[in-house]
Amino acid sequence: MMRSGSRIAQRLGVVFGALALAGAGMLAVPASAQAASYNGVCGAGYSVVESAAIGNSGTLFLTWNGSVGKNCAVTVRNAPGQALWMEAWITRTATGGGDVDNGYYTTYAGPVYVDGRNTCIAFGGTIAGESVTRGPGHCG
Repeated sequence: MMRSGSRIAQRLGVVFGALALAGAGMLAVPASAQAASYNGVCGAGYSVVESAAIGNSGTLFLTWNGSVGKNCAVTVRNAPGQALWMEAWITRTATGGGDVDNGYYTTYAGPVYVDGRNTCIAFGGTIAGESVTRGPGHCG
């Protein structure tokens, strides 16, 4: 029969052992837990101005290129895999004009563009039923 003091020591040993492995880089974070990075697909001159998590599946990125006055949105999965229903959309809130890209993709949806000068925009993204919407905002 194990005494309670021994059980506590055993549990602490497991905890400290796990921490030691984590510090040594031995424990890997599952790919699904790692946030997606902007992949640059909007093109040269576009910089990320906002991002939003899409559940645990990926990230929606909004970029801006001041030299051409355009916003671009792209939905990026945390980890590429089998094709899933994905969407990226962007619209001018005053006129409703915008762009959308959707379909079954393995890595990302978009890029989609809209002239962001003298207007406010809204944008959003979907990955396999998880969605996020932002705006109106980013008024130029």
